[in-house]
Amino acid sequence: MKLLLNIKKENDDLGKPATNLVNTPSVLTLLKYCTSIILFIGSFIIEAQNPNTKYTLGEISVEGNTTFSEQTIITYSGLSKGKEIYIPGEEISNAIKKLWNSKLFNDIEVYVTNIEGNVVTLQIRLSDLPQLNELRINGVKKGKQDEIIKENNLNKGVKVTENLITTTKNFLTKKYKKDGYYNTKVHINTIEVKDSIDTQRVNMVLNIDRGAKVKIKDITFNGNEVLEDKKLRASMKSTKKRNRLRIWKRSKFIDSAYQADLGHVIDTYKKNGYRDARIISDSLIVNDDKTISLQINVTEGEQYKFGEINFIGNTVYSDLYLKRLLRINKGDVYNSILLQERIADNSKPDAFDITNQYQNNGYLFSSINSVEVNVENHVIDTEIRISEGKPAYFNNVSVVGNDKTNDHVIYREIRTRPGELYSKANVVRTVRELGQLGFFDAQELTPNFLNPNPVEGSIDMEYSVKETGSSQIELQGGYGGGGFIGTLGLSFNNFSIKDIFKKDAYKPIPMGDGQKLALRLQASQFYQTYSFSFSEPWLGGKKPVQFSASLSHTKQFGQNPYTYEVDKSRSFNITGITFGLAKRLSVPDDFFTLSQAVGYQRYDLNNYNTGLFEFGDGYSNNLSYTIGLSRNNTSVDPIYPTGGSSYSVSAKLTLPYSLFNNVDYEALKIEREENDIIRNLPGTQPDEVLAANERISEIDQERYKWLEFYKIKFKAEWFTQIAKDLVLRPSTEFGFLGAYNNDRGVIPFERFFVGGDGLGNYSLDGRETIQLRGYPNNSLSGQDGGTIYNKFSLELRYPITLKASAKIFALGFAEAGASYDSFRDYNPFDLNRSAGVGLRIFMPAFGLLGIDFGYGFDPIPGTTVSNGWETHFIIGQQF
Repeated sequence: MKLLLNIKKENDDLGKPATNLVNTPSVLTLLKYCTSIILFIGSFIIEAQNPNTKYTLGEISVEGNTTFSEQTIITYSGLSKGKEIYIPGEEISNAIKKLWNSKLFNDIEVYVTNIEGNVVTLQIRLSDLPQLNELRINGVKKGKQDEIIKENNLNKGVKVTENLITTTKNFLTKKYKKDGYYNTKVHINTIEVKDSIDTQRVNMVLNIDRGAKVKIKDITFNGNEVLEDKKLRASMKSTKKRNRLRIWKRSKFIDSAYQADLGHVIDTYKKNGYRDARIISDSLIVNDDKTISLQINVTEGEQYKFGEINFIGNTVYSDLYLKRLLRINKGDVYNSILLQERIADNSKPDAFDITNQYQNNGYLFSSINSVEVNVENHVIDTEIRISEGKPAYFNNVSVVGNDKTNDHVIYREIRTRPGELYSKANVVRTVRELGQLGFFDAQELTPNFLNPNPVEGSIDMEYSVKETGSSQIELQGGYGGGGFIGTLGLSFNNFSIKDIFKKDAYKPIPMGDGQKLALRLQASQFYQTYSFSFSEPWLGGKKPVQFSASLSHTKQFGQNPYTYEVDKSRSFNITGITFGLAKRLSVPDDFFTLSQAVGYQRYDLNNYNTGLFEFGDGYSNNLSYTIGLSRNNTSVDPIYPTGGSSYSVSAKLTLPYSLFNNVDYEALKIEREENDIIRNLPGTQPDEVLAANERISEIDQERYKWLEFYKIKFKAEWFTQIAKDLVLRPSTEFGFLGAYNNDRGVIPFERFFVGGDGLGNYSLDGRETIQLRGYPNNSLSGQDGGTIYNKFSLELRYPITLKASAKIFALGFAEAGASYDSFRDYNPFDLNRSAGVGLRIFMPAFGLLGIDFGYGFDPIPGTTVSNGWETHFIIGQQF
C-alpha cells in the first residue's frame, strides 16, 4: 500500500461573529498541512517514479468513525469513479479542501490502496467532529449564562473544535477584563459521551473565575511640570485611585474607561494652551497586594496663545457679530476645545454657538471650520472659514409610528412647516413638545432628515415616534386609621370625547385626540371621596388654549381618635367644581403659560365639631379665582427631565366681602374674645359655658359664611445634567395664606400641612399637603395647619433604565422646610432638615411608583430628639 496523502486537520471555522476574530488555521495545523503535502510529493516520486502521470480513478472507499454514508462523502469530495486525475495534481487537494470546509469532520486521511496500470484505487479515512451535548457554566449568575451561550455559539449540537474552545476562552477573558476583572481565568473541559448513539458527542464544563475587580492603588504622572498630578487625575472621569472617602466614583480598573480618560488628560492640557501635549507611554504595574498602579509619561510642550482670528466667507453676519458669538479674543490662552465648542458644541443641540446661529436661520448646508494659518512665537493665528450655502426650506414634513394618536394632535405641536425656512431650534423644540405630550416614548423620538438638496435649498423632515401606554389604572388597598382603605382610579391621557358614541372606537376606550379624562373613587369606613376631571389642550383646535373642568365630592364621618369608632350622625361634606383656561403666551417667550380658573366649594357640617371649626352645624362657601403664570422648558422626557427649568407663581383670590356686606367684623371679634374668656373662666356655670359656645359658633358661622382670603404660591425647579445621565434637581417653593380684614382673621381652610410623603388621601377643607421626607405626615404643622411654609430641596438622580415599558431611576436627596402659624413667627432659617435615598418606577399602566428612606435630623414639634428614619411610599406623584 502506497501512502498518497495523510492530512489531519482540526476544523477551525466554527468561530463566533461576536468575537470579531478572524477564523484562520492554527500554526500547528498549517505545519501539518505543509508537511503532508511534502510527504505526498516525496512519497509519490519515490514510489511511482513517474510524476505528473494521468490516472483513472477506480474504486473509492471510506473508513472511519462517521455517521455519513460512503456515497455522501465521496459525492461531497468531488471525486468519482472513472474520473481522470493527475498525481500529483489539484483534484485530490480540492477534494480535501471541500471536506474540510464542510466543518463536519475532525481529521481527513487519504491513502492509495492499489495501482494497476493507469487505474488508481483510493481510501478516504475520516471521523466526525463531536457535537455539543450538554453545557454547564460555573462562576456566573444564571441570568448571564444565556448571554454567554449566545455570544459564543455554545448551543446544543454545535461542532466542538479546538478553535471553538480557544476563541471562547479568549473572548470571555477579554470581556471580563474590559469590565475591570483583570484576573479573570477561564477553563473549559470536554467529556466524551458514551452511549448507544453513534453520533460523537461531548459534554462541556465552562468554569469562569472572574476574581475581584482590580483596584487602582495609585496614578502617577511623569514629565509634567506645569499641571500637577492632582489636576491631571481629576480630569480622568472614570479612572480613580483608591480613596475610602469617595463614594460615587469607584477605584476599579476598566480598560475602556482608562483609554478614554487618557484622552481627557490631553484635553485638559489643550484647555490650558498646551496644544503639543502628548502621552508618550503608559504602563500598568501589578502590586503584591493584587492592586495595580498606573504610570503615565507625558510631554507638555509650550503654552500657546490666540493671535489674530479672522472670518473668511461670511456674508450673512458681520465679523463683529461673529466675534461676539465666539467670545474669544487675541491674547487669550489657546484652547482648541473651547474654540470648537464656540463654533459647534455637539454636546448641546441648543447651544449658543456660531453653527446654531446659522442653522437657526435657515443655513442648514453651511459648514464652519477653524484652520491654524500661522504659528509664531507660540502665538497661533486662526481663520474661521465659513461656507454659508443656500438657505434651506422645509419641503415635506411627516410623522411615522403613530398608531393610536391622531395626526392633528401631533401636527399642531410641530414647529417645522412645509415652505418655512429651516430652523434647528424649531426641530429641537418639536422633539421636546412631542416628548412632553406623554403619548410617545421620549427616548425613541427621532427627527430624520430626508432628501437634503443643497442645490435647490430644500429638505424633507420626518419625525419618528413610538407609541407608549398613556392610560393608567390605580388600584390600591390598605389598612390605616382603624379600617380598610380602597382606591380605584382611571386616567385616560389620550382620550377622544368626540368618539364616545362610536362603537368601533372602544379599543378599549376612544383614544387619539390628546384629551385627558380621570375618574377616582376612594372609600373607607369613615370617609368617601369621588372626583372627575376633563381637559382639552387645544380648545377649538386652532390655538394652544387648554380648557379644564373638575368635579369632586367628599363625605367624612366623625371618628373617635382612640377607638376608631365611626359616628355617621356626624358628617362633613365638601362639594366642589372648577373650570379653568390656560393659554400659551408668545411674550416674553412661548415657554410661558397664563392660567386662570374659577372654582366653587361648598362645605357642609352636620354635628361635626373639631378643633378646626367652632360651629358644628353650618356651612361655608368658597368662591375663588386663581391666576397663575408658569414657564416650563424642561426636556425631553417628562418622567426623567435632563435639562431646563420650571417656574410657577399663582394667586388664589376671593371677593373682599367685608368691604360691602355691612358686617361689623371688629365688633364680632371683640364679642368672640369676650365669650372665649367667659367659657374658660374658672367658676363659670355650665349653662353660661353652653351659651358662650353657642354664641361663638354663631359668630364663626357669620365669619366663614363666605370665605375671604388670598393665597400666594411660588415653585421653581431646575434640571442640570452633570455627567452623562446623572441629573441634579434643586427646587424651592413657598406659600402664604393671608386675610384682607384682620378683624375677620385668616380662615381655617386652605392651609398648609408639611411633612411626610405629600400625598393627600382625600380633599379635606382645601388643605395642601407638602412633602418633606424624613418626618411623619403632617407632623411639621400644627393641628390647624400653617398659613406660611417654605421648602428647599436638592435631588441627585440616576437612571437604571429609561425604556418605554418601565422607567426606573434612583435618587439621593437633601431637603429642609417648615410651616408657620403667622407672619410674626416666620423665620426662613428655622427649618426641619432631612436626607435620604429613594427609587422611582414609572410604568405607563400604573403611573409613578416609588419608595423613599429619609432621615429627619431635627425633632418634630413636641419632642426633643431627632426624628430619625422614615419610610415613604410614593404613588402617582411626578416630581
